[in-house]
Amino acid sequence: MQTLLIILIVLAAGATLFVLVKGVIGMAQGKDITGQRSQDLMRKRVLFQALAIILVVLLLVLAGGET
Repeated sequence: MQTLLIILIVLAAGATLFVLVKGVIGMAQGKDITGQRSQDLMRKRVLFQALAIILVVLLLVLAGGET
C-alpha cells in the first residue's frame, strides 16, 4: 500500500511540475491576452498540489500506525 502511495505522490508532484512549467512558458510567450488559460492552468496546479498533500498525509498516517 505504501509503495502505491509513493508512486501516486510522485505522479501528482510530476503533474504539478508539468502544469507549472506549462504555465510559465505560456506566460513568457504572452499569447494569452485574456488570462483564461493561465487561470485554468493555475487551478489544475492547485488541484494536483492538493492531491499530493493529501496523499502524503495519508502515507504518514499509514506509516505512523505501523509499529
